[in-house]
Amino acid sequence: MRQGFADTTFGQVYFRESGAGLPLLLLHQTPRSADEFADVQPLLATKRRTIAMDMVGFGASPRMPAPQSIETMAAGGLALMDALGIDRFAVMGHHTGGAVAIEIAASEPERVTHLIASNAPWTDAAFRRDHADGSGVDDAERTSDGSHLLSLWGFRAQFYPPNRPDILDRFIRDALAPGLDPVEGHRACARYVIEDRIALVTAPVLLIGAEADPFAMPHLPHLRAGLTQAATVETVIIPGGMIPLMEQCPEPVAQAVLAFLEQNPRD
Repeated sequence: MRQGFADTTFGQVYFRESGAGLPLLLLHQTPRSADEFADVQPLLATKRRTIAMDMVGFGASPRMPAPQSIETMAAGGLALMDALGIDRFAVMGHHTGGAVAIEIAASEPERVTHLIASNAPWTDAAFRRDHADGSGVDDAERTSDGSHLLSLWGFRAQFYPPNRPDILDRFIRDALAPGLDPVEGHRACARYVIEDRIALVTAPVLLIGAEADPFAMPHLPHLRAGLTQAATVETVIIPGGMIPLMEQCPEPVAQAVLAFLEQNPRD
C-alpha cells in the first residue's frame, strides 16, 4: 500500500494506492476517510489499481467551508485523478461516497468506465426536505467532559454489527478529525438534486445494497429507476450487511465488484 498527497486545485489531497492495472477510485461515507476501505482495498487490488482518497473536507485532505456540496466533493475526486495523470477510471462510492460517485459519472461520462454505488442515498425533494438540517446522526456538540464521544458512539452503535467495537473505534477517529463537522457531509447529501443528475450516467452500473441498512436499502429501487441512460444496471444485496459494509463484509463486496468489472469490460 502506497500513501501520498497529490497537489490539486484544492490543495494537497491524501490517498492510498494499491495494485496494478485499470484504475478504480474509492470514495468513503461521511464522516469517514480512506481508512473505510482498508479491508476491502487489498482484495480489489488483486485485479485493479485501487485509489482510496480522503474526499475534500474529510480526513487529511483540505477542509472545505460550509455549505459543502456533493458537486465539490466530486470535483475533488476528479482533481485527484488529474493530478495522478489518470484519464479513464472506474469509480466506487459508499453512502455519501455513492452520491459523489454518481455525480462524477454524471459530470464526466467519457472518463468513467464503470460506476459502483454502494448504499447510495436517493436525495430527491422529499429527502432534501426531511434532511435539511442533517441526518439526525453524528450531531454531537463537543463538550468539556467528553460526553460527545459517547453520543457519537451511541448514534452509530445501533446500526453497526454487535461485538465489533473496532469498527466504531475507526469511525470515532475519523469523526474527530480536526476542523471536521461530521454533520456537514450529511447536509451536503440533503442539498444534492440527484434526480437532475442520475439520468446523465451512461456507464455500466452496479448497485450494492446492505440488507440490514435501514436508511439506504429503501433507496435502491429509486436509484435503479433513475438510471435511464446507463449501459447496464446490476444489483447485488449483501446478506446481513449494515452501514459499515466495507469493513463488515469486505470479501462479498470485493467479489461482487470484481465480477461486475470483469463481466462488463469497457476499458
